Amino acid sequence: MPDWTYHPLRGAAAAVLGLRRSQRTALRLLASVGSRPAGARLIARGFGHRHPPKVLAGEVAGAPVSVRLGISVPPSLAREAVRAMPPLGAGVVEVAPVSAADVETVREAAAGRSIPMVVRARDAETEAALAAHVDGFTSDDDPNLIRVSDPSVTAAAGRLEEPGAVVLARPEVLVAAGPGWFARVTEAATPTAPAPALRDVGRDPRRWPAWWWALLVGLGMTGAGLGAAAITLGPVLLWYDRDYLGMTLHELHAANHHLVHFLQHDRITMAGTMVAIGALYTGLAVGGIRRGRPWAREVYLLSGAIGFPTLFYFLATGFVEPLHTATALVLFPMFVAGVRRTPHAPRWRLTPEGPEPERRRALVGQLLLIVTGAGLFVGGAVISVVGLTGVFVPTDLVFLGTSTQTLEAVNPRLVPFVAHDRAGFGGALMAAAVAITLLSAWGWRRGEAWVFWSLAAAAAAGFLPAVVVHGAIHYTDFIHLAPVYFGIVTTGTGLLLARPYLCARTSTRPNSPDN
Repeated sequence: MPDWTYHPLRGAAAAVLGLRRSQRTALRLLASVGSRPAGARLIARGFGHRHPPKVLAGEVAGAPVSVRLGISVPPSLAREAVRAMPPLGAGVVEVAPVSAADVETVREAAAGRSIPMVVRARDAETEAALAAHVDGFTSDDDPNLIRVSDPSVTAAAGRLEEPGAVVLARPEVLVAAGPGWFARVTEAATPTAPAPALRDVGRDPRRWPAWWWALLVGLGMTGAGLGAAAITLGPVLLWYDRDYLGMTLHELHAANHHLVHFLQHDRITMAGTMVAIGALYTGLAVGGIRRGRPWAREVYLLSGAIGFPTLFYFLATGFVEPLHTATALVLFPMFVAGVRRTPHAPRWRLTPEGPEPERRRALVGQLLLIVTGAGLFVGGAVISVVGLTGVFVPTDLVFLGTSTQTLEAVNPRLVPFVAHDRAGFGGALMAAAVAITLLSAWGWRRGEAWVFWSLAAAAAAGFLPAVVVHGAIHYTDFIHLAPVYFGIVTTGTGLLLARPYLCARTSTRPNSPDN
């Protein structure tokens, strides 16, 4: 489990299962999933863990490790630890102390391991019995082995900077800090450089970096959303809309007094979602991709991979909107350039650890934002399906005071026209939801104010127009708007809880080996 479920929910789990049983259950669950290759990859990628830098590689008791960071556990926890810890970012598992009575337990734990397992044996006989089954043996007097009981990330990262030093956390460290401790220490110990500035971009588009192309897509999406809003609040229909329908705005109003307002409500929520996507992409470009955050590029890629294909919804609705198509054709090459260019090396800034209660509150906020993002994705999928099939939900028809058949009788192209707007909004909402969910899951770090402001701007752009337009046209059915109200409450609460943590002051220096 990630920190954003471990800390907010462990009190409830302990109340139901008991403290010790809940901890062992969590460890066994991680071990069960992590023991399978697909499960290990799912945990590592789902938690946002990445490969550690080569500078943190080394060896423990003669065994090479990808990162000089691991855990020291008693034999009773060895089997679960050696399977659960690798996806969390551990590079080695030490089992200690081991006596003759523990030999069989350690042998079973070592079978099928994916990272080195070393042993601190009590006597020479135990060491000889395990020599063929483990990767090496440690001792209490090895100056390079640093066993820590303090969950301080800064302290552990500082010890990793010592040449050859291996940091081994005791189980109580993960109990106190959470499963994300290894990844946090690895990131804190990663050498970084200053982030590039605007003046470093240059004038030759062939040399523009990935983050600049991603920024252009974000600004383009924001501009397109504002343009769509201006059209919706102005003429509503453009020439190609009128040509497709064979009707003017006045004729639509005459056919149904609520129809023009209904079109405006669909299109203004779509425009707000486009601006929200633009805010998220802008933040990911400047705050994440520019600073070499590999997960930021993946958030941008996955969101765009869902958003851009929704252009082909026209195959089901039958209506091709020229402006929508032109916008996608302009932005898509920029999107591709943003994900194909080689990302920067690590260029983020360090933020000193703050009060643990501040982080715990922020983790509750993180959970709320992830739940909100997941809910938005489900909502977007449902809206897409409705737009491509029935088009209207029951509350829509109550507001319009008509039926689908009546509208089809007025104009056979009217329902497909509405379907295009409805399905397109659902696709945009899914793209925004993916960005919100993954940014919240992978980007939650102390001092990353851009995460807070990106999510806040996206929430304002997405929720505010939806509430205002529904009130303006008197489409205020509570059931229809309940998901919006729920999203506002969870997002607002989550951001308020996380603001002191995300907006904490950062260090002015990059993390270099000399600092």
